[in-house]
Amino acid sequence: MVAQQELDVPTRGRGSYEITAEIASLVRSAGLAVGLCNVFIRHTSASLILCENADSDVRRDLETFMARLVPDGDPGFVHDSEGDDDMPAHVRSVLTSSSVTIPVAGGRLALGSWQGLYLWEHRTAPHRRSVLVTLYGER
Repeated sequence: MVAQQELDVPTRGRGSYEITAEIASLVRSAGLAVGLCNVFIRHTSASLILCENADSDVRRDLETFMARLVPDGDPGFVHDSEGDDDMPAHVRSVLTSSSVTIPVAGGRLALGSWQGLYLWEHRTAPHRRSVLVTLYGER
């Protein structure tokens, strides 16, 4: 079986937004018992991360690290047509992931105890992000 669905994720600006429950719901509603769940973000200024979901300090520290690594308004960047965060957002998305594939076992995402899937918004302004979820496997 192959199933595909688009998920719309609104953001309030830069930060991480957990989408684990929404993805797990799509797996359940498709009736996938065993297989793979591929999650793909259709943007170049946001990304996906598989991250610890027990302590939000982890994601806050990742943001602090990324801000030091790729600061807004870096004078070395030429591309800034949408503001100081434009090129840094693109660099951040290249350094992370545009897709994540998670195994499905027993009808559930086979995530570890402390893992969650997050959309990481790299722009400072709110956006609506499109995530394409493709399920492969057996019912």
